[in-house]
Amino acid sequence: MMNEIGRSIRPAAVLLVALAAITGVAYPALITGIAQATMPAQANGSLVMDGDRVIGSALIAQDFAGAEYLHPRASAAGKGFEANNSGATNFAPGSKDLKDAVEARVATARSEGIQGPVPPDLVTTSASGLDPDLSPASALAQAPRVATARGVPAATVTALIERETKRPLLGILGEPTVNVLSVNRQLDGIAPKPKT
Repeated sequence: MMNEIGRSIRPAAVLLVALAAITGVAYPALITGIAQATMPAQANGSLVMDGDRVIGSALIAQDFAGAEYLHPRASAAGKGFEANNSGATNFAPGSKDLKDAVEARVATARSEGIQGPVPPDLVTTSASGLDPDLSPASALAQAPRVATARGVPAATVTALIERETKRPLLGILGEPTVNVLSVNRQLDGIAPKPKT
């Protein structure tokens, strides 16, 4: 009887070990090797370097709070922009908490000088809470504040934002976006951050 059970279990155990080796070791190693060979920057996290120092990732938002910088979307990731705690608020469209949060963000945008309709991505969080990009409308709405804080013409900031706007793939897939970290790094290059 025990011998029969052993013969019945042995093929299942061999199959389990073989599948674990294939799906848990061989396949991930193959995909990692292909990614490292064909697109190493993306495979290593799209890190943004300043010399030998990592200053961020093009894929994860950072908090830029000063008036001289583009501000990213609001974050629901932990206490804000915590990559290990990403996630959305999951508030329903009719939620009072969502309404209150949006109203507070609109008031902040108004206090920072944004006129006219406030773009939705400036007052709502993304699904991950770590979206590194803004819509061109959100970036351009902040251009006057950034230009004033840096003491440069608004046209300079606007031109930079327009140059950094990524167009949809093939002209139809996705929406135009502006990477906040990329623009803010270039802003420091053309007009150093004011000393406080």
